[in-house]
Amino acid sequence: MPVSEKLYQFWAKKPRKTMHPAKLIALVFGAIILLGAGLLTLPAASRSGVSCNFLSALFTATSATCVTGLSLFDTYTQWSGFGQVVILVLIQLGGLGFMSIASLLLFMLGRRVGLKERMVIAQSLSVSDLDAVVRLQKTVLVGSFAIEAVGAVVLMFRFMPAFGFPQALKWGVFHSVSAFCNAGFDIFGVLEPGSSLAVFQSDPVVLMTISALIVIGGLGFLVWQEMIQGRRWKAYGVYTKLVIIATVALLVTGMAAFLALEWNNPQTLGAMSVGDKLLNGFFQSVTTRTAGFASFDQAALSDGGKAVTIVLMLVGGCSGSTAGGVKTVTVMVLLLFLWSRLRGRSTVTVFKRTIPAGQVLDAMTLTGIMVLLAVFGAVFISATSPIGFTDGLYESVSALATVGLTAGATGKLSLASQMLIILYMYFGRVGVLTLSMGFLVGDRAAERIRYAQTNLLIG
Repeated sequence: MPVSEKLYQFWAKKPRKTMHPAKLIALVFGAIILLGAGLLTLPAASRSGVSCNFLSALFTATSATCVTGLSLFDTYTQWSGFGQVVILVLIQLGGLGFMSIASLLLFMLGRRVGLKERMVIAQSLSVSDLDAVVRLQKTVLVGSFAIEAVGAVVLMFRFMPAFGFPQALKWGVFHSVSAFCNAGFDIFGVLEPGSSLAVFQSDPVVLMTISALIVIGGLGFLVWQEMIQGRRWKAYGVYTKLVIIATVALLVTGMAAFLALEWNNPQTLGAMSVGDKLLNGFFQSVTTRTAGFASFDQAALSDGGKAVTIVLMLVGGCSGSTAGGVKTVTVMVLLLFLWSRLRGRSTVTVFKRTIPAGQVLDAMTLTGIMVLLAVFGAVFISATSPIGFTDGLYESVSALATVGLTAGATGKLSLASQMLIILYMYFGRVGVLTLSMGFLVGDRAAERIRYAQTNLLIG
C-alpha cells in the first residue's frame, strides 16, 4: 500500500477534536474584524482616495463589528460610500452574530442545521435549549430584518422632504441598522461633522424612532419570543419579567437623573425648551444603554451626569441581544442578593423561585471583572494619554460595554490607549461570559477535593 494512502487512512481514522463554540465565536469575530480592517485600508474606502493607516482601519472595524460606535474620526468625512457599506455590513454581522447570517444561508439552501451548528447558535444567542434554538434563530432573523425595515421606512419619510429620496433612503437604512444593532455609527457628518444626532435634538420623530430601535434591539431575543407569543404577564418566565422591570426602571430613573443634573447646564439641556429637555433627557437615558448616539456634547456633561452615564453604560442591555455591558438581569441578581443578605437570608428568591447560588456567584464574577477592567483602563488611559481619570473611565467603560459614547477623549488617545480600547471592544462584544467560560465552569476534578473550613472577620 502506498505511503500516501496509509497516511490518508491514518488521518481518516484519527478522532477529530471539536472546537468549543465559545472559541469558534471568538476566532470568527476576530477574522471578521481583520477582514473588515483590510477592506477599510483600501484607497477606495476613504473619501480622499488615500489609504488610511492599518491601526485606524482596525480600530474602526473592531468598533463596527463589536457594535460599539467609538471612532477616531467622523464616519461620513473619512469614509467613502464603499467604506460606509463595509461598516454597515460589519455592524449587521456583529449585531446579529455571524452565526445568524450563516444560518440564514442554511435556511435559504434548505440545509438541515446540525448539532454543531445548533451549539454555536445557542452560544451566540446565550440560550441553552438546543431543541428550540433553530426556531428562535428564525424568529431572530425575521424579526430583526422586519424591525430594521420599519425603522428605515419611518426615518426615510422623515428625511425625504428636506433631503430628497436618495439621501433619505441611505440615511434611513444606515441609521436603522446602526440603532437596532446598538452600534451608534452615524453618517450625518455631511450636515455637521462629529455632531451625531445633535442636529436633530429638537426632532421627536428621529429621536423616538432611534430610541425605539435601540430598546427593541437591547431587549434580547428570548424576551422577543415570549412577547410575540402574546402571553400575559403571569405567564412570562422569571427572566423575561426581570428584563422588563429592569429596562423600565433604568429608563425612568436614568431620565430623571439626567433631567435633575443637567436641567440648568447651558451646554447640555439648559438652553433647550421644556419639551426638548424631556425628549433629550429620555434619549440620553436610552442611548447610554450601549447605543452610542448623542443628541448633545457628552464632554459638556456635569460630573454627576458623567457618573450616571458611566453606571448606565456599565449595566448595558440584556443577554442574547445586540447590546453589551454587564447586562440588566446580572445587575438584578446582584441587587436581589444584597437584599436577601440584608434580611439575613442565605438564598436569593424572586417571583417564588430560587436563583441558584452558582448563578449568583457568576453574576458577581462577571461584574467584578468588568469593574476591575474599567478601572484599570481608566488608569492606563489617563497615564498614557492627555486625558483625565473621569474621561478615561468614561472611554474605558464605553469600550467595554460596547456603547460608543465619548466625552471627547477618543481623538486624543495615544497609540497604546488605542490598542487597549480595541481589545476592550472585542472583549466586550464576544462577551465576558464567553471568554471566561472555562473559569466559570471550573475544574470539576479539583472541586472533588474539600478542605477544612475557616471563619474570617467580614466587615
